[in-house]
Amino acid sequence: MRINIIAAVSRNMAIGNDNKLLYWLPNDLKRFKSLTTGNTIIMGRKTFDSLPKGALPNRRNVVLSCSINALPGAEVFSDLKTALDTCNTDEDVYIIGGESVYRQAMSMADRLCLTEIDDLTDKADAFFPEVNYDEWKEEWSESHDIDEKHAYRYRFVDYVRK
Repeated sequence: MRINIIAAVSRNMAIGNDNKLLYWLPNDLKRFKSLTTGNTIIMGRKTFDSLPKGALPNRRNVVLSCSINALPGAEVFSDLKTALDTCNTDEDVYIIGGESVYRQAMSMADRLCLTEIDDLTDKADAFFPEVNYDEWKEEWSESHDIDEKHAYRYRFVDYVRK
């Protein structure tokens, strides 16, 4: 199994505010869909609650929660290890948030699929964990400028653990 963490982060590693994404970048959403479709996605309950239409289609939705044991379209587990134990050894698993699930998964992750947004915000209450770049190697990146659909410069970057 390959454990991937996928997130859009600002320069100060901000990822959300009031249980909502900070940035609306259509190309980031397309990349997220392309990478995660057909795979298992693991998220916390608040992240699941923030999905506008509930469980994401064409993916195995796994939610971590200690207080809820059933959610429509999702499998619920009380902890990350138990959830990962139900995954196949040959599959890609994507950790999609939020902050506490990212923190739990960081030491287990094989790959980080980040959208690095060229913005520094003070309007965040959720942050991506600190990345020790000595442990990661940039495998691929693609830079994008501001355009009619994207208010910020951003870069897709895949890091693999050294």
